[in-house]
Amino acid sequence: MVEPLKKSGKIERKGPVVLVIMDGVGFGKYKDGDAVAAAMTGNLDKLYATCPWTKLKAHGVAVGLPSDADMGNSEVGHNAMGAGRVFAQGAKLVSNAISSGDMYKGATWQKLVKNAKDNGSTLHFIGLLSDGNVHSHIDHLKAMVAEAKKEGVKKVRVHALLDGRDVGEVSALDYFDPFAEYLAELSADGTFDAQIASGGGRMVITMDRYNADWDMVKKGWYTHVLGEGRQFASAHEAIETLRAETGAIDQDLPPFVVAKDGKPVGTIEDGDSVVLFNFRGDRAIELSRAFDEEDFKEFDRKRYPKVEYAGMMEYDGDLHIPAQYLVSPPAIDRTMAEYLCASGVKQFSISETQKFGHVTYFFNGNKSGMFDPKLEEYVEIPSDKVPFEQRPWMKCAEIADRVIAEIEGGKWDFIKLNFPNGDMVGHTGVFEAVVCSMGMDLQIGRIREAVEKAGGVMVITADHGNADDMYEHGKDGSVKKYEDGEPKAKTSHSLNPVPCIIYDPEYKGEYSQKLEEGLGISSIAATCMTLLGFVPPADYDKSVVTLN
Repeated sequence: MVEPLKKSGKIERKGPVVLVIMDGVGFGKYKDGDAVAAAMTGNLDKLYATCPWTKLKAHGVAVGLPSDADMGNSEVGHNAMGAGRVFAQGAKLVSNAISSGDMYKGATWQKLVKNAKDNGSTLHFIGLLSDGNVHSHIDHLKAMVAEAKKEGVKKVRVHALLDGRDVGEVSALDYFDPFAEYLAELSADGTFDAQIASGGGRMVITMDRYNADWDMVKKGWYTHVLGEGRQFASAHEAIETLRAETGAIDQDLPPFVVAKDGKPVGTIEDGDSVVLFNFRGDRAIELSRAFDEEDFKEFDRKRYPKVEYAGMMEYDGDLHIPAQYLVSPPAIDRTMAEYLCASGVKQFSISETQKFGHVTYFFNGNKSGMFDPKLEEYVEIPSDKVPFEQRPWMKCAEIADRVIAEIEGGKWDFIKLNFPNGDMVGHTGVFEAVVCSMGMDLQIGRIREAVEKAGGVMVITADHGNADDMYEHGKDGSVKKYEDGEPKAKTSHSLNPVPCIIYDPEYKGEYSQKLEEGLGISSIAATCMTLLGFVPPADYDKSVVTLN
């Protein structure tokens, strides 16, 4: 339980504070491919011209991810906004889960281990073998292999990808050789058999991202799962031989299969368990789909083994990829919604199906249910069951209809809503559809009018970027293109900042019109609390609004 918030005595409005979350809408870095900039957004344009606003960080360390190379996502974004502080996600979360032993107590790890023991089968690990700590960390893998032996698994195979991007470009043997020795030591007593089974450069096999080159994933599948490809007696031999033959650096090394007497030592078979030990999502989603989807159509898998598959984490919370994962979201306490309930604030939350859980479950710190049903109401508008590029407007009008009705009804002190368009249509990669999805601007205009009439405040923000970066760009900023000259679509989230606009038609000089800069989206909670007339908790990340 939390204590009620103290009143600031500074701000008091007749109408509610309305938080509008434009999912996946940021400020694009490039003109080409920025569907937000390309859209007609007269209402947003007017708000930018007449209201105080600032940019907020919505990726990387600002939302608890390991580095600023990590794109934000809807789950960590709503966690940060709702919690008012940043909780460890990604690498930190995995390291903590392993060191504490919590991961091994989890249902997914136990399920995979039991499956391997019951079937007398193999536990496979696939991932990037380095200590770069951007996609993975070798220490995580070593700990899991040792734990598997401790828990009675008899056979482990590791399908190890060469890094050369987050670590030295020809440093692979600095990791592979000691790791092979480590596996040999674990296997020395004869009760355990652990070996490296396959590998290849991360930019050649397995770790494609953004659906840019499914052939990479196909090569990875054939190498790791089927054991097809050039055979070597050891990973060391493979790396040295292929380097000498190709002159390639680690990330570009061709795939290889470790074999004995002409037979691969570690194909993936029915009854096996498989862990993708990368924690970063962008280069883990496609292989996860190949393992999870029975009706997979991106390439011919030839053989689809029945395995227990898990990722290190949930790589895409929007699409729930993969179905099983080892490390759960962080334990978040003292969220904004809990504080507001303790303070008697009446709250209304709404989105359509695609993001309903984000303005409720994730916003509330990964907590199902309400803090106080007497003070809260959740409304889910059912999403259309058609491809999003065919209905890019989605249910933004229906959401706006209900929000306007609730504003006019005068029951609520705080209303939060999520327009999923920019993110869900953004994931399709169809530029024209994403431009059309920004038709949510019309609904923002309607809500603005209702807020003005009610004497309330509207805060507009986003959880991360996506629609603002719809084309792949090279290091020089140029648009990558297909052979036919069409731009290469980008379907992932961006690393771009997002807006925070304060529309306050009853403003009486209570706070500075110059908003704080350099903050992350975790500042949204304190901002809304301040505008509701409360003093935010002392350990919350600061509000963009500074009281006069």
